[in-house]
Amino acid sequence: MKINVRRGDITEQKTAALIVTHFEDVVGLEGIAASLDQKCRGAIGDLIKSGDFDGKLCKSSLLHTRDLPTARILLIGLGKRVEFNIDKLREAYAKAAVILRDLNLRNIALAVELPDERWTLAETAEAIIEGVCLGLYQYTPFKTVERDKIKEIDELAVWVADKASFPDVNAAVERAEIVSSAVNYVRDLVSAPSNEMTPSDLAGEAEQIGRLKNVKLKVMEEAEMKELGMNSLLGVAKGSDEAAKFIILEYQGGKKAEPLIALVGKGITFDSGGISIKPAEKMEEMKSDMAGGAAVLGTIMAAAKLALPLNIVGLVPATENLPSGHAYKPGDILKSLSGQTIEVITTDAEGRLILADALTYAGKFKPEAIIDLATLTGACVIALGDYVMGMMGNNNKLKALVCEASARTGEKLWELPLWDDYHEQIKSDIADYRNSGGRAAGTITAAAFLSKFAGEFPWVHLDIAGPAWLSKDRPYAPKGASGAGVRLLIDLLRHWKAPFVAE
Repeated sequence: MKINVRRGDITEQKTAALIVTHFEDVVGLEGIAASLDQKCRGAIGDLIKSGDFDGKLCKSSLLHTRDLPTARILLIGLGKRVEFNIDKLREAYAKAAVILRDLNLRNIALAVELPDERWTLAETAEAIIEGVCLGLYQYTPFKTVERDKIKEIDELAVWVADKASFPDVNAAVERAEIVSSAVNYVRDLVSAPSNEMTPSDLAGEAEQIGRLKNVKLKVMEEAEMKELGMNSLLGVAKGSDEAAKFIILEYQGGKKAEPLIALVGKGITFDSGGISIKPAEKMEEMKSDMAGGAAVLGTIMAAAKLALPLNIVGLVPATENLPSGHAYKPGDILKSLSGQTIEVITTDAEGRLILADALTYAGKFKPEAIIDLATLTGACVIALGDYVMGMMGNNNKLKALVCEASARTGEKLWELPLWDDYHEQIKSDIADYRNSGGRAAGTITAAAFLSKFAGEFPWVHLDIAGPAWLSKDRPYAPKGASGAGVRLLIDLLRHWKAPFVAE
């Protein structure tokens, strides 16, 4: 879809459909809606008075016009103004765009106007475009039957009435396109079947990102991992015929001497559970176990395209977790890159094993902060549901920054405690640690395990097991891969308070 930002009066523009918003608890029409209502002889007002359109969030009504250049007006509700936030704006415009696409309309338009004085016109435009671009996402590369019936919007015209605001809105739209493109790219990676997205394929995707300005790529092979002592990662990889890869993407947007931020993502391209094999039901969704790693790739891509003035390293340990005669087994002991030893209690707690070596490796960069993302525990889904990330970490200031990014992006998270008591559950009788603390507080004990390898660096762990793969549609996240964590990380980096002062 091509997005064009234009200046002028949208009520005078010819288009197949025009999106117009209205609040549920506002009497009378405002802004563009009021202007359009005058030009179509009160048709919009009559629609509201009749009760056919009530303005509830994401509720819609389509009006065919006769007196305007636009053929249709789609009214979309923003809900109650007293309950309004910018994420609801994303939701409403995403819903509107999908409705118009499903009508097989090829060109649509909208006007950027302030629904609330808490946000600037540029911030409003950014949220609108994110909603539209994310809501229209479809994963279709393997569809062959009736492929010609797949509907898409070709052009979106974004109109700005105020001349002074035009440059800021135009820049905001470009930014939203970059961020949304990164999210949708990650959705593609996570949606891809595991026979098409092996560790080598994931490394191949990283090669494309490595060609961007100020980005450098290294893909570490198993021989070098073995020489370094990354036996925790290699232990998981033993059961697969696919070679493990350790992806290192360095983006230098700041000065060379400035400290960097390390992003670490779990890259299990398929997780059968290994010898501790999972139930067959929904195992096909385990292709999504690399969603954290994909989010890191997407974030580096967006950071480079946005030319963020930061130094960032993205680390993705990538492998499959399969059972075979070579696979690691419950009871095995692995010596990690850190030198600490791990007793394997279950081979289905493999994500923390590959992250252990990746977190240790991150420390070699002396980062000012480390953030890892992983579809780590089913326990997090039980605790927080399908739409919320679990957050744990060792630094309150860093956690506060992540929470601020969550509030701005609508990517919900909830902090869980990481008290000393939980660390007792991961102590081993015959090694330093065990890779499972049992069922009780499974999300927290997994994070407690990771903390042993994050060192003294400020660190936050995000368990994205719930929101990374959705079982039903959300307003701007169709069911399946959601691209969870990408917008959160990019927003965090855009608002990074450097130099970050550790506690």
